[in-house]
Amino acid sequence: MNRLGLRDSVLILTLVPTVVIGLLLGGYFTINRYLELDEFLIEQGSTIIEPLSIAIEQPLVKNDKAALERIARHIHNMHSPLIKSVAIFDASDSLVVTSNLHRNFERLTNIPPEVHQSLNKAIRDDQYLIFYRGVLDPNAPSHLPFQTAGTVMVQFNRQAAVIEQQKAILISAAVILLAIGFAVAISIRLSRMITQPLSRLVRATGEVARGEEPQNITQAMQGELEQLRLGLVSITEYMADEKDEMQRHIDQATADYQETLEQYETQNIQLNIAKREALAANKVKSDFLAKMSHELRTPLNGVIGFARQLYKTPLNKSQKDYLDTIEASANSLLSIISDILDFSKLEAGAMELESIQFQLRDAVNEVLTLLAPGAHEKNLELSIHVNPNVPEQLLGDPTRFRQILTNLVSNAIKFTEQGEINIDISSRLLADERTSLLISVKDTGVGIAMDKQDTLFTPFGQADSSITRKFGGTGLGLIITKHLVEAMGGRITLNSAPGKGTCFTFNAVFKLPDHHFQSELPCSSLANKRVLYFEQNEHSYMATTSILHAWGVHVSGCRSLEELEQVLTGSFTFDICVLGDAGGVESMALMKQLITLVRPHSDYIYLLLNTVSHNMREALVGSGADGCLSKPINHRKFCEMLAAPYRLDHPTIHTQDRKANRLPLKALVVDDNDANLKLICALLEEQVEELDTAHNGAQAVEVCKSHKYDMIFMDIQMPIMDGITACKLICESSLNEDTPIIAVTAHALTGEKEQLKEVGFASYLTKPLDEDMLCEVLMEHGADHKRLRERHGNKSALSTPPFTSNGLNWELALQRAGGKEDLAHEMLNMLLLSIPETASLIEDAIAAKDHQRLLSIIHKFHGACCYTGVPKLKKLAELIETAMKEQASINDIEPELLELLDELRNLMTDAGLEKNNSL
Repeated sequence: MNRLGLRDSVLILTLVPTVVIGLLLGGYFTINRYLELDEFLIEQGSTIIEPLSIAIEQPLVKNDKAALERIARHIHNMHSPLIKSVAIFDASDSLVVTSNLHRNFERLTNIPPEVHQSLNKAIRDDQYLIFYRGVLDPNAPSHLPFQTAGTVMVQFNRQAAVIEQQKAILISAAVILLAIGFAVAISIRLSRMITQPLSRLVRATGEVARGEEPQNITQAMQGELEQLRLGLVSITEYMADEKDEMQRHIDQATADYQETLEQYETQNIQLNIAKREALAANKVKSDFLAKMSHELRTPLNGVIGFARQLYKTPLNKSQKDYLDTIEASANSLLSIISDILDFSKLEAGAMELESIQFQLRDAVNEVLTLLAPGAHEKNLELSIHVNPNVPEQLLGDPTRFRQILTNLVSNAIKFTEQGEINIDISSRLLADERTSLLISVKDTGVGIAMDKQDTLFTPFGQADSSITRKFGGTGLGLIITKHLVEAMGGRITLNSAPGKGTCFTFNAVFKLPDHHFQSELPCSSLANKRVLYFEQNEHSYMATTSILHAWGVHVSGCRSLEELEQVLTGSFTFDICVLGDAGGVESMALMKQLITLVRPHSDYIYLLLNTVSHNMREALVGSGADGCLSKPINHRKFCEMLAAPYRLDHPTIHTQDRKANRLPLKALVVDDNDANLKLICALLEEQVEELDTAHNGAQAVEVCKSHKYDMIFMDIQMPIMDGITACKLICESSLNEDTPIIAVTAHALTGEKEQLKEVGFASYLTKPLDEDMLCEVLMEHGADHKRLRERHGNKSALSTPPFTSNGLNWELALQRAGGKEDLAHEMLNMLLLSIPETASLIEDAIAAKDHQRLLSIIHKFHGACCYTGVPKLKKLAELIETAMKEQASINDIEPELLELLDELRNLMTDAGLEKNNSL
């Protein structure tokens, strides 16, 4: 009903009761009439057959067929057409006479047995009603009152009764239809009386909803509809008033909005002015940072340079360690300066990570060697444990990884007054040749309150405003660390409570390298050696024991003095005894006692000290120790110290045949820079049997048409034809289409590296080249890997540099020349002779504002610096080239260009060539 309209509802409510009542009454009267007709027929049959049975008693007994036939015909004719047939049967149910013998008469002879007891029997079928009645025998004895002499049958025709019944049904149906028609007419009239006014009200409501004046509700309506009409009229008048009120509000709001827009326009103008001022201030800040970077780097380079000069003087082991720390600290300061400059890159999301191969333990050792003195001054136990399942070699950015670890460990040292700082490193292997490192740095320091922890990872955030005054720091360390960790695909978390210390945990994802290159530790000399190890600190004990077990050493560990004394009571002797010191200088007396105690039971005694004091080391060595190392232990120094006496007992002198080590390969080297070409050829001469050269891409293409090569080394930027075009043409050649082509470039950005591989280069090498890099490429793309591995890692002896200069690293120059001193001298001379011309070309390009020519000059000079041991010049050239490739203008890099020209003059002055060549 809810889905029907009002008109349909009225029709249904009117018609349904009418139809139901009509059907009930018509059905009642029809059925009643039907039954009355049947009863009338039966009564009439009984009325006829009873007198008949009495009338035929005597004729039937006397077997007077004529009388019987006359009586039967008389009854038939009197009641025709109601009676169809009259038949009289004798006592044996045999037919005596009949008034009408028809086709279906034989089925009338089946007389029911109860008829012989003078009972009436009526049988009904579709067309006839048949009456049977027994005829009493008048001569029957008195004790048999119901003995019959025969049977009379009268067949009545029911057609008249059926016709009467059908008439009754038709009359009932006609009466019902008339009643329904009358109800329909009344319901339609009633629905119109309701729906028409309602339709007018609905249309009026729609007009009101559209904001129009209703026109069809002025006429009065009946009953409750009139109340609805009056209510709608009231609503219309009210809405008209509200509309006028709303229009007034709209006009007022529009006026206010226009005024606000004018204010916004004024504010936008002010914001644009402020934005331009901020951009100008940011440019000033960038210029200031660049100039400050230049001013800070210059004295730091002097510190580093003179520290390297001290390396050339006679030094004992402790002095060399001090110089290592000085140089590492200076380099760390340079890194901090770079970090300040990188903070803006982090905010802009422009920080890019390198992907180079490095050794995890060495990277961690560099950080801890730098930070250990600060921990020793506070008498803190600094310990590092690397899980044995952690890969030693990784592909990633070691500089940024060291920066993260440095920030966390230095903070731990800064905020810890007593106790220990433990570093744990574990890993989890991921899919597609990657691993996730999990590093935790835990201290026993002051701790951080829960409500202060979130502020640590915001720029310039500190847990307490007094921390900056007490401990120093800018508050940038952790925010930079957080950005770097996220850039490495990880996240950093903090768990701390006041007075209970702090634990920073972060994970970083690294790739696993295809090849492993590492200097072998002499741990084979320590196999099956018996080592007595004493260490009271639990974490240090676990870390050192793990290292010793990995070297195949049999370790007997002691965690207390009682355990140590108990072990020494036996007659068992040890090859090596390692004693850990947790007390620093204050425990010197105890360490001397321990040395005296274990001396008779061990061949060699080594100490792990919680100090860098040279005097303490000498005093303990004088007391009977064979060697000392500072905590946390450097696994390389530790292994070399333990294996030293066994290696000296079994020296091995080995001379290699250079010609026998050459690989049966034919290589082509293409470079337009003579210095680069000469150095690459010199490095490859010991690696391959046959070598050809070309000075540009066009020459290389022509040579490749007639010669088959096993490997091609191709410079990228060359005159006549560049390396990329040459690579495409060579790949189309039938002789060298499968030859691996290695790109050699001074500096390749991330996008450029991918582009090189898409063009057709099999791999790429970044200048400066050295034997390690060439070995890696030859092992991957060449043949005879075994001989490459045997030669890989050989170091050259350090010779005297040709002159003293802060800009020259002679050890690096020898390394780049493959240990050939004559080649290193020749490469350096070629660079020095090219400096005047290079400086002049740079100045001309700057004056002409020729960006492309300046980039070409810097790229060529960068390539020359890669092989001559001038790291500062190389770094400046690389910085300038990178900036220019990123579309930096000449004005933006003007400070670096001026610094480069200053360094060129300084190098020429140090070489004594300034008087002959004016820059």
